[in-house]
Amino acid sequence: MARHKEYPLLMELGAPGRRAYLLPELDIPARPIDELIPSANLRTDPAPLPELSELEVVRHFIGLSRRNHGVDVGFYPLGSCTMKYNPKVNEDLAFDPGFANLHPYQPEQTVQGALQLMYELEQYLCEIAGLDRATLTPAAGAHGELTGLMLIKAYQAARGEGHRNEIIIPDSAHGTNPASAAMCGYKVVEVASNSRGGVCVDALQEIVGPQTAGLMLTNPNTLGLFEEDILTISEVVHAAGGLLYYDGANANAILGKCRPGDMGFDVVHFNLHKTFSTPHGGGGPGSGPIAVRETLVPFLPIPIVERRERVQTAGADLGERQEEFFLDYNRPQSIGKIKGFHGNFLVMIRAYAYIRSMGPEGLRQASEDAVLAANYLMRELSASYDLPYDRICKHEFVLSAKQQKAEGVTAQDIAKRLLDYGMHAPTVYFPLIVEEALMVEPTETESKAALDEFVQVMTAIAREVKESPEQVRTAPHHTVVGRLDETQAARHPVVRWREEIE
Repeated sequence: MARHKEYPLLMELGAPGRRAYLLPELDIPARPIDELIPSANLRTDPAPLPELSELEVVRHFIGLSRRNHGVDVGFYPLGSCTMKYNPKVNEDLAFDPGFANLHPYQPEQTVQGALQLMYELEQYLCEIAGLDRATLTPAAGAHGELTGLMLIKAYQAARGEGHRNEIIIPDSAHGTNPASAAMCGYKVVEVASNSRGGVCVDALQEIVGPQTAGLMLTNPNTLGLFEEDILTISEVVHAAGGLLYYDGANANAILGKCRPGDMGFDVVHFNLHKTFSTPHGGGGPGSGPIAVRETLVPFLPIPIVERRERVQTAGADLGERQEEFFLDYNRPQSIGKIKGFHGNFLVMIRAYAYIRSMGPEGLRQASEDAVLAANYLMRELSASYDLPYDRICKHEFVLSAKQQKAEGVTAQDIAKRLLDYGMHAPTVYFPLIVEEALMVEPTETESKAALDEFVQVMTAIAREVKESPEQVRTAPHHTVVGRLDETQAARHPVVRWREEIE
């Protein structure tokens, strides 16, 4: 567990007699502990926990937080993850007691506001996707992928086409795509990219056939490039009897400009935690709704939120017709439940608030600003780094550190050196089809001054590679923890504290 001596672990702090709490006296009769917990399960000696004051505990964890980088701290150009600065008002709304204290077992009559929010969010997402109905249940993007593929499988089985067992995936795809397809029981078939970074239509035509269940694609793709031949691609796959699945990881590049459904996609997943305001990273939380065409609606997982009119049978509003929302479980062709309860509700609140506050014009501007920022950075940095696909990008772009590699410095070295300048690194070594890849996504919320600072830093590092490459190869130099042995960290992780005995 690498650390500086001046940053001891919590377990190494403290002194006997210090306390960070004071419990009030019991106002009920005390019961012997062995009546509550079997004596065989009780410790015979105190746990070796540190004895600390409240101030020491607070300082320790605040100190740790200050060693972390995040969107609230500095520039965060991590590619393909849409690390936008999220409006704090959406956080406040998500933790409003009227929402946060609800329980999914409550009667539907007592949670009408929550059901209305879910119903309306579904309508918004369907409009943005250009499709007919959606499920909000999937817990994250990869879970949404699995759900969408299960819908495709159920739909084709119902049509007597259960023999379709191949999913086509581009060689530039997100790694979750082939993983989700394999988990769903499909054989993964890779299709090559063309010289402009899009799907090679000729290669696709050679691959499709009676075994084709569908194609998984994100548009723009992981190179940040819009699929110029998307309508032709759609025709080829549909003509072979397959369906198109849209990976929505990059949807923030096209909001209000074009819709996946209009491109020919039959299933679309959105990452609410990427595109619609929830802070992304750190393992969660997430939400990956799936929108589908009318032909796939019967197979959506249960439950889905429906709306009906109800006639008041008592009270001052006797006889008045009122709108009522309810959870529909009566769906005989459904693939069933894919998650406990109804999805990650607090993420839905943030997305709902973001969409309502931004409106169509705001969502469109967010995409336009993201695309503008990415193209500005791409042009400014192409003088110092290789640009494998020299064409207009969308919200992100991919550079190559190929010329720096010739000097003995890798993309990973450059990423580590960025930490010394107080910036998070872009994604490295992805997509795999680009040598020494550096995937940069500036998002729509950064100022031109912030973008210019990033250009200056990246240019300075490129100059260091030529003048003092060892300084870059051994970076970072100014962080709390220096360069780690990442291979050992992956193979032999230290996940618990052990007292060091000298």
